[in-house]
Amino acid sequence: MDQRLLEEKLNEMNDRQREAVEQTEGALLILAGAGSGKTTVLINRIAYLLSRGLCAPYHILAITFTNKAAKEMRDRIEKMMGADAFGVTAATFHSFCGRILRAEIAVDGVYDGSFTIYDSDDSQRVIKGAMKALELEEGVLSVRSVQSAISRAKDQRIAPDQFCKRFGRELREEQIARIYAAYEALLREANALDFDDMILKTVELFENHPEILAKYAGRYRYIMVDEYQDTNPLQYRLVALLSSGFHNICVVGDDDQSIYKFRGATIENILLFEEHFPNAKVIRLEQNYRSAGNILDAANQIIAHNARRKGKELWTAAGKGEPVYVMRVSDDFEESRFVVETLQDRILRDGADFGSFAVLYRTNAQSNAMERFFVKSGIPYQVVGGNRFYDRKEIKDILAYLHIVNNPRDHLRLKRIINEPRRKIGAVTIAAVEEAARREALPMLDVMMRAEDDPALRRTAPQLAAFAQTIAQLREEMNRYPLDEWVARVARETGYIAMLEQEDTDEARDRINNIMELCSSVRRYQQENQGGTLSGFLEEVSLMTDLDLMTDETERVSLMTLHSAKGLEFDYVFMVGLEEGLFPSQRSMESEEDLEEERRLMYVGVTRARKGLYLLHARQRMLYGRTQFCMPSRFLRELPPRAVSEFSPKSDSVFAAQPAGYKTPTAAPVMTGTAPPAARPPIIRRPAPTAAPFVFEVGDRVYHKTFGAGTLRSKTPMSNDFLLEVDFDRAGKKKIMANFAKLTKSEE
Repeated sequence: MDQRLLEEKLNEMNDRQREAVEQTEGALLILAGAGSGKTTVLINRIAYLLSRGLCAPYHILAITFTNKAAKEMRDRIEKMMGADAFGVTAATFHSFCGRILRAEIAVDGVYDGSFTIYDSDDSQRVIKGAMKALELEEGVLSVRSVQSAISRAKDQRIAPDQFCKRFGRELREEQIARIYAAYEALLREANALDFDDMILKTVELFENHPEILAKYAGRYRYIMVDEYQDTNPLQYRLVALLSSGFHNICVVGDDDQSIYKFRGATIENILLFEEHFPNAKVIRLEQNYRSAGNILDAANQIIAHNARRKGKELWTAAGKGEPVYVMRVSDDFEESRFVVETLQDRILRDGADFGSFAVLYRTNAQSNAMERFFVKSGIPYQVVGGNRFYDRKEIKDILAYLHIVNNPRDHLRLKRIINEPRRKIGAVTIAAVEEAARREALPMLDVMMRAEDDPALRRTAPQLAAFAQTIAQLREEMNRYPLDEWVARVARETGYIAMLEQEDTDEARDRINNIMELCSSVRRYQQENQGGTLSGFLEEVSLMTDLDLMTDETERVSLMTLHSAKGLEFDYVFMVGLEEGLFPSQRSMESEEDLEEERRLMYVGVTRARKGLYLLHARQRMLYGRTQFCMPSRFLRELPPRAVSEFSPKSDSVFAAQPAGYKTPTAAPVMTGTAPPAARPPIIRRPAPTAAPFVFEVGDRVYHKTFGAGTLRSKTPMSNDFLLEVDFDRAGKKKIMANFAKLTKSEE
């Protein structure tokens, strides 16, 4: 790389960034605040090492967490340095360890370099095999819970024979220890490693064979680790061993964004860096190039309430911008409507596109109410880092049960859930039932009920009849309970909830919560549709999953959990559900350590916003199948009043638990920032839509505030509304609900 070009790159950096680039020797901790340009620093640091002749490319190792981040790093280095960068190693922890193990693992004579890497599904199958060999039924221990326990043990370097000493000698722990030992034996027999083994075996290889460690520690003179706050103890040990040759270890991270404790990450790695690596230098990158000043003031004030942190203060030269908007709504229905209407206003007022917006929430179940509004308004969206609510497996499974009760001839749904939970009804038996049903022109359920009379089905007749009787009982009970209570009974009486409870994992608990949120959807449907039936609800859900709602547009509003949002940024961010028990979560209140991680999650969410940030909390919320009154999140009390504009709808009742330091405005708030108030009018909330006669006919030219002019192609009655299909001139075909569309006559 030309030295003059490098100097130009360095001159474009701020003083702290340049200092981090030029500090090449010894241990270095770069505390990189959100939006502070850490990737640019890493790339320029590699270029500096090579351009100054401090080492050859193959002496540099850069480790990150995702393949995408590693590829981006390689591409940017090559673009800047060209052929001079050939040989730089930029890889994830797992891929880097994989290379070492392929070359060295045979030294112990247990594995050879052709080993197979088992993914999560593969590991579960091996665990099932171990349990079967030990004659342990899945009903006693779920495969997922055993897998989680083994993974946790490997992260903490606990062998099977040490498991009970560490986690207790209850029957459950003793059984897991036996399965763990059998699982490891099966892996060795298959010459296979799981994901946890990739780092564990590399660390053990280095510790047990000093000559192998010397080879790699002698090769990599300069080691850089990105996202260091997300490392676990095993990853720290790997880095410490690799850097033992030249002691030139540079880690980049932000202790204020350490949010993956549930994955095994520990904030102690970054907090104790100076103890782990004596004489380490610390450089803070505090200038932010992403967010407006008021957003940064809010982030700084919130995170300052954490005691366990290194400390830094984000700032920007870009001005204060708009205030942070704090919105109190009556419930989650109004919350969703406010988001949709405010988003539409922003598009009209500021010329923003759909991709400029994100809605962030604490749990996946919160996407349910939001998705309903997005679908009904015709706004394109994507659920990032997860499935759409009605596409989640547990939701599709419970809906399949509902469809079968509603329509016993729905054989497609029946085959989906006949073994969810497991009933030991094999594929051959299912095919035989299907053939008998076709031959006798009967529903499969009828064939299953009298399976004892069919020689081909007699062996599994008890299981088949039990399933059919369960469906018959649910159909009989349907008219005895409110629809939402009955749906909850379906989830219980089919054994589905019990199956998830046996797993005893965070993922299983989230799936149970999602099922309870489905019950909330049913209750909302009943509230909105007097006399609503199961058929009507399933019809409404079909709208939510209709493939016609998918568009070819690349610009979509992003819906995601706060954990999924890390590393992303948007012009406008809505954070919803800022209530005690939801965010921060109820479980986090059990310890100050967990509460501080929730606060870091809040900090991550706030710093995703570039221009506008909306923080919403509800007076009451229907979630997980029940309605509860809500207290505003404690994080709202921690906001700096000077950076905040709070407003709420007029109400007959005063919300007694307003955050300390705030006054509910009696008039519309004055928007402060770079634009004059006239250019930034407050969002005017409109009354909830009510059913009204739809005055337009097919063929009429209509106008939508977001999509513009179009032609009405069809209108279909649905409950107390109409499903419209409009061919918009600019946005293409959309299916939207009339009450939400608020179409007007086109002025053409």
